[in-house]
Amino acid sequence: MKLLSYRYQQHEKFGPKVKKQEAVWDVQKINEHFGKFTDFPATLAEGTATGMDFVEQINKLVKLAEISDEAGTFKHEFTDIEWLSPIPRTPKNIFAIGKNYADHAKEMGGEAIDFVVFTKSPTAIVGDEATISLHTDVTSQLDYEGELAIVIGKGGKSIPERMAFDAIFGYTIGNDITARDLQKNHQQYFLGKSLAGSCPLGPYVVTKDELPNPHELTIVTKVNDEIRQNGKTSTMVYSIEQIVSKLSAVVELEPGDIILTGTPAGVGKGFDPPKFLASGDMVKVSVEGIGTLVTHIE
Repeated sequence: MKLLSYRYQQHEKFGPKVKKQEAVWDVQKINEHFGKFTDFPATLAEGTATGMDFVEQINKLVKLAEISDEAGTFKHEFTDIEWLSPIPRTPKNIFAIGKNYADHAKEMGGEAIDFVVFTKSPTAIVGDEATISLHTDVTSQLDYEGELAIVIGKGGKSIPERMAFDAIFGYTIGNDITARDLQKNHQQYFLGKSLAGSCPLGPYVVTKDELPNPHELTIVTKVNDEIRQNGKTSTMVYSIEQIVSKLSAVVELEPGDIILTGTPAGVGKGFDPPKFLASGDMVKVSVEGIGTLVTHIE
């Protein structure tokens, strides 16, 4: 199932993409109309905690709408909504795994090292088709990083690798936008990774049942239609199971947490001379099975 969060007539909502249509089901409206579930989640982030039970609730609501005489009143065309990040604000954490592709570590002047983890501020999250600042007041080296992102479901602490997928709700696309000069000057990642708009996510969360092998996905990043990154998740240094297990050994993972799994080679800093982002640029990150996340640079 492809799920999205959106704004319609000043109200924040979520729902699944209508099959074979450029539209979204308004599951909250369906639930209110039919009075089906008294415990239906208010947000997509809240729903991740119950995992596939939440997905089953949504399936039942969509079926009610489809067989009703008012099906058209329960969905909105994409042209009528404002796209939000599927998780517009994480309840707590955005984790990110650094140097998780050996070719990227090499282009950044080093080798892949033991499990680099950093965080981004939840205030950095924006959705698909967002326009973000170049932030010239604080950086002259704004860069892109296309990534597969994990959306945590029930989460947990000290999760063994064999149980890792039980903790996951689904996957989305992330662009770990980075101010390289801030990152270097502060000798840590948080400030350079947390500028407003520097964590585009979306357009969908795809539930894990639809991506049974997330280690065989292609990641392509384009800037103004020039291919910059073209990698495979199969080349990650640490697998998804290892990432979840290693993180949860130290920090309890909670529903709605986001984990950016790392970026392949081809970031702007890796070119000679570097190809940092400029005003007017459009960045497209595509991940097989999920879609394309678009970000505009103002």
